[in-house]
Amino acid sequence: MTVALAESVAPPAVAFERIELVGLSREEIARALVAADVGVAEGKNANMRAAQIWRWIYVQGVNGEDVFASMTNLSLPLRAALEQRFAVSRAKIATQQISVDGTCKWLLEMNDGALVECVYIPEKSRGTLCISSQVGCTLNCRFCHTGTQRLARNLTAAEIVGQILVARDYLGEWPTPTFERRLSNIVLMGMGEPLYNFDAVKQAVNIATDGEGLGISKRRVTLSTAGIAPAIPKAGEEMGTSLAISLHATNNKLRDELVPINKKYPIETLLEACRNYPGLSNARRITFEYVLLDGVNDSPDEAKELLRLLKNIPSKINLIPFNPWPGAPYKRSSDSAIKRFAAILQRAGYASPVRTPRGEDIMAACGQLKSTTLPIRRSQQ
Repeated sequence: MTVALAESVAPPAVAFERIELVGLSREEIARALVAADVGVAEGKNANMRAAQIWRWIYVQGVNGEDVFASMTNLSLPLRAALEQRFAVSRAKIATQQISVDGTCKWLLEMNDGALVECVYIPEKSRGTLCISSQVGCTLNCRFCHTGTQRLARNLTAAEIVGQILVARDYLGEWPTPTFERRLSNIVLMGMGEPLYNFDAVKQAVNIATDGEGLGISKRRVTLSTAGIAPAIPKAGEEMGTSLAISLHATNNKLRDELVPINKKYPIETLLEACRNYPGLSNARRITFEYVLLDGVNDSPDEAKELLRLLKNIPSKINLIPFNPWPGAPYKRSSDSAIKRFAAILQRAGYASPVRTPRGEDIMAACGQLKSTTLPIRRSQQ
């Protein structure tokens, strides 16, 4: 009698949702390795593997389909297991525009289709990357193009750090150089209000400034806020970056119009928070940003009032000629008005450079960033 043997059937493969490693701290990577059951034991082994992976991501800049195969100091079985459970990815570059002055602007598409812009500005002595923290903005500053786009959502730490990785890819700046970096400075001055996305921005800053990774000095990272006063001292304590304040007016009536968050945190409250910024000194000044609008805030009297407001606050004043955009309600101040305003500040001993507009021909200058992402309803978030 012949007995038919049942064919052995392999168990179905288990499909895992791959965990994104970009944006995680070393400790989070170590915990994720243990939880994913990829053969990494908790404790020293997990910490060592996490440190190795961290260096591959942030020192070597590995990217692409075979990202884990590139991690040659990990065993083949571990690399195969990592491939199944984890990802190291970048936002997709939807468009890239290069200005006549060398400024490069990227429109980046996130995994859910959300779009944000970031800008790389090359200069002789440094290269500055202006990154976004939100998709859209809630603040509706009247002179800012981004303010005409309603907030869709916050960016994750991975999406914020990812903008730096995209710029490093573009510059071919891997492995992370120790000296003479083309990308030397980061400014959180792109789309959104960084202090309304505090936790993700803090995580991204910690990753960007880690000395064993991207290695950007905290003094070369500037967080720009429209004036979320209660979060300013906290940002100094927990992030320790340089601080920039979007001031733009010397009285509450005008600032209420230009920067509506002023109705909640008026100038007096904002400046008191600045005085309490940890580490504030003549060696570490706060930058006050002041967009010059024709006939609105560019008179000599307003320059003198600005000096009065900033008295006893170690300050630098960045004067920004208004960068126009379609439908903008303001015009740029004349060259003579800008020079007159700057001269009053300089005679009083303040560093007050007039920012040279960069990337205007590709709408990449200060206040011109915007994407087409629509707001997401609360029920969708």
